[in-house]
Amino acid sequence: MLREIKSRSSKWEHEEIRIAAFAWQQGYGVFTVSRSAVSKVADYIEHQEEHHRTRTFREEYVQFLERHGIEFDPKYLE
Repeated sequence: MLREIKSRSSKWEHEEIRIAAFAWQQGYGVFTVSRSAVSKVADYIEHQEEHHRTRTFREEYVQFLERHGIEFDPKYLE
């Protein structure tokens, strides 16, 4: 499924947006959110720009992975 999403969105990006250097990264991560946390996630997304003034996405992502005991390969974080 993800291969299909990446393929179709890449095709769309190259045809419609036309950013020649666009490419998907090699790896990916998928997370679910329980229905009870939807409003908290929506609030996070709404204030994401402000939030990332104090810490990078990468810093926050690594902290999230470590906090939840999720193994990851640092080469996919570059």
